[in-house]
Amino acid sequence: MSDPAFPISFSKKVPPGEDRERRVCDTCGFIDYVNPRIVAGVVAHRDGQILLCRRAIEPRKGFWTLPAGFMELGESVEEGAAREALEEAEARIEIETLLGLYSIPRIGQVQIFFRARLLNAPSPGPESLEVGMFSWDDIPWPELAFPSVRWALDHYRATEGQSGFPPFGNPPGTDALTR
Repeated sequence: MSDPAFPISFSKKVPPGEDRERRVCDTCGFIDYVNPRIVAGVVAHRDGQILLCRRAIEPRKGFWTLPAGFMELGESVEEGAAREALEEAEARIEIETLLGLYSIPRIGQVQIFFRARLLNAPSPGPESLEVGMFSWDDIPWPELAFPSVRWALDHYRATEGQSGFPPFGNPPGTDALTR
């Protein structure tokens, strides 16, 4: 809450030295930078099966997703991915390698997925209605929550059994899904 003696109001304008409109404090000139948020997640696998979580929260409540979520300050991307796997599926993982980095400017996100080995039997965390281990043919494809879940699964499949590969980016032709 602002102090009535020091009212705070913002206007949208292009600050000196900038190339785009930003929210700028009318009193002190503070620039309120709003930058993309980073999502960290994993394609966790064990014995030829992949861990999926049925979302208990919006957006896309009831749909299946990979364990993933927004990073917290003070953690690495790997730590964020491991924390999300633990929170959403009580899954303990061992990260193997970076799988993909997906840019989704429409919602201001950069999503980073790792391939990880699942070390325990998962169970639903507070953000999941249920969790499941799926073979490739049993993945509930029509019920996946987000396009990036499909991208990460496809990229996992393309690199299954490989240990050295460059990370993937947005698949060709997906601009309409990201902008």
